[in-house]
Amino acid sequence: MRVLIVEDEPLLAEAVRDGLRLEAIATDVAPDGHTALELLSLNTYDVAVLDRDVPGPSGDAIAAHVVASGSGTPILMLTAADRFDDKASGFAVGADDYLTKPFDLRELVLRLRALARRRTPSRPPVLEFGGVRIDPFRREVVRDGHFVALTRKQFAVLEVLVAAAGGVVSAEDLLERAWDENADPFTNAVRITVSTLRKRLGEPEVIVTVPGVGYRIAASTAEEARPS
Repeated sequence: MRVLIVEDEPLLAEAVRDGLRLEAIATDVAPDGHTALELLSLNTYDVAVLDRDVPGPSGDAIAAHVVASGSGTPILMLTAADRFDDKASGFAVGADDYLTKPFDLRELVLRLRALARRRTPSRPPVLEFGGVRIDPFRREVVRDGHFVALTRKQFAVLEVLVAAAGGVVSAEDLLERAWDENADPFTNAVRITVSTLRKRLGEPEVIVTVPGVGYRIAASTAEEARPS
């Protein structure tokens, strides 16, 4: 999952970003409305988290832009304005959910995951392909009937690959969807994560390397294991 946090309080923005990354949620931060609109034009987000009172275009203006774009990106208003009228006006401009400050990070994570699931109702809550079964909500991975313990980043990469259902996912796409905008495009983080993920999933290897293109989950054991 990748989210955009629009927040002009640096310490709060950093704390939220770091907390969400620990939950394997890639997070970009915009300190003002202009930066938020630019990031929204460049990237696809599963959820946009908006503080209503930010420099430049307000959170309400950003919400109206998201709705008008037709992207379907869910909007969560995260603000200190906690009166009923404030909430009503937030929903009126397009908010899908509303969380007031101060808040518990665990609650924010639950709300983000719920909004992301709502955005893709055709996607089953449990994904399965090539003998790998992944439950994003419970953060459980099962391969051929055996539970597999993964790190948060390994889980995020595997979720993208299994969701592709055998389709090839480039290293660049994995970097964009499982990391965030601060990831170094020249890093070998994807290769290292895929390598350790292969070991966690066990033999025979299920992640196939497509030379010069990317990675995919093998549909059957007959085509498994072409390591990078």
